Amino acid sequence: MKKVIGSLVLLGSVFALGISGVMANKISNDCTYNGIKLYGKVKIVERFPDIKVQKKDAFQDLSVQYVKAFPDACGKWQVVDTFPDFTVQFVDRFPDITIREVTAFPGIK
Repeated sequence: MKKVIGSLVLLGSVFALGISGVMANKISNDCTYNGIKLYGKVKIVERFPDIKVQKKDAFQDLSVQYVKAFPDACGKWQVVDTFPDFTVQFVDRFPDITIREVTAFPGIK
């Protein structure tokens, strides 16, 4: 009986660790994804992006505010055609991160 209980506890621990790894936020606390700052000048591309992004209405990884100048805080993106800090491709499935467009209070939610 003790072996069964021990096995169940071990199995539960492994399952809980697996779930927490899946549910963990993809964006670091310093507002980066794989070392890429998620603010600044961004170019939207059709192929070979730095980050694949899916737009959502809720439960997003990052709230993004599009700005005309000074994209100097987490989630502030200025869309440009040349000299971007990073590139994104908008996808419907299998994104690296998810975003929600906002008019105020951008950042990690």
